[in-house]
Amino acid sequence: MEARNEKLNAITGWATQNEDIRAVLLTSSLVNPLALVDDLSDLDVELVLEDNSGYISDNSWVRRFGNPIALMEEGEDGFDGKHAITMVLYEDGVKVDFKLYRKAAFLEEIQQATLPADWDIGYKVLLDKDDLTRGMKAPSYQASVIKKPTETAFKKLLNDFWWDAVYVAKCLVRQDLFYAKYLSEAIIRAQYLTPLLEWHIGSRHEWRVTTNKHGRLFRKYLSEGMWEKVERTFSGTDIAENWRALFAMTDLVAETSCELAQKLGYDYPEKPAADIKTYLNDLRARSAG
Repeated sequence: MEARNEKLNAITGWATQNEDIRAVLLTSSLVNPLALVDDLSDLDVELVLEDNSGYISDNSWVRRFGNPIALMEEGEDGFDGKHAITMVLYEDGVKVDFKLYRKAAFLEEIQQATLPADWDIGYKVLLDKDDLTRGMKAPSYQASVIKKPTETAFKKLLNDFWWDAVYVAKCLVRQDLFYAKYLSEAIIRAQYLTPLLEWHIGSRHEWRVTTNKHGRLFRKYLSEGMWEKVERTFSGTDIAENWRALFAMTDLVAETSCELAQKLGYDYPEKPAADIKTYLNDLRARSAG
């Protein structure tokens, strides 16, 4: 994307002339060979400063690179105590996430025994006036790779899924659509189905791939038949449609987890799943009646 490249060149040129800035790094998807990159991908830029306080208290510097139409900030105290963040969406459509490191905090970070995940995903040094990055470990690009679950984690996920599926069904009986959507999407899909599908994909690719954040690459790695089953788990506002989506979700979880358990050599808790599905059917029948 030409506008994004121009933005990055402008940032690097400004940093080169700015004595406050001692190093600049490009991180995240644009320097990660496993990442999905397109014209909408953000710039993730880390600025290492002698003192970042003035750049946190006064954000006027972001206007050097274009006209911001939206801006969000998180100071060091509100983030992780290591750096501040200033995220900017510019009028030309380019979004830049700036991390503002104090030099001392940056040096402390690179001396850790293992490379922090944000850097292990990938980084590129664009500017280093003081040789600060000389001791940085090379990225392994493994931080985002799907990891095989332990049997304990696998069983806990299934137990939590079946437990919370009951609450979705109760909401549908009560026609409490708002809470049903919260449970099915924010909890069940995000916390249970997504990692389960990640494990399914990881197990089929020798635990060497990433599906990016929140299943962004699921469609790339899932078979056509499996993807169709995933699509059936989505629903609109009709209560009957939400019942169908819930049972599509339970069928998909049961099928995927049973196959995964066999592949990993884990015990599959078949009876709890069967008992809960019977109870869900009873609740749906009550709702229909």
